[in-house]
Amino acid sequence: MSSPHGRMTGTVYLLYFAAAISAQALLRTRSFTATGTAINLLADGLYLALTLLLYRIFEPVSRTLSLIAALLSLAGCVVMIAAQWHLIGSQLNPLIFFGPFCILLGYLILRSIFIPHPLGLLLILAGSAWVLYLLPGLPKAVLLFIQALGILAEALLMLWLVVRGVPQELWSAQRLVNK
Repeated sequence: MSSPHGRMTGTVYLLYFAAAISAQALLRTRSFTATGTAINLLADGLYLALTLLLYRIFEPVSRTLSLIAALLSLAGCVVMIAAQWHLIGSQLNPLIFFGPFCILLGYLILRSIFIPHPLGLLLILAGSAWVLYLLPGLPKAVLLFIQALGILAEALLMLWLVVRGVPQELWSAQRLVNK
């Protein structure tokens, strides 16, 4: 039996993806800037909720690492929201937080008994790539590859959570393993 936490987390992840993609599409048209900005803020709110849900899922693996990952993601969300409201300059890139968040999330998956380990490896690669993305002067092809890797890693985790969820018995067993 699948835990409702896994599928609910996957659903919030899916809603985030839909909102973020819609917002970017609207913002590119320039004629729907206000709508795009509003949807972008909705996407940010969904990612905040997703962060808390992911903390809950991975807390049995390691409460400390799950909390650090959540704090990194929350910091990235705060930076994104503050930049949208022009409260901070563009010199602080949220990827400085989201890269390590993905790395820790991948590590938590590798230590878990309820999500396939290849997803963890993919997230570690994506998180490492997001950190590299911050280096100035990378060729456009490398930047596009990093974006594709990051989107693929998170999309596969999202799909796993939507379709398979988190098996309740394995999630509960993880708690016992780490006590």
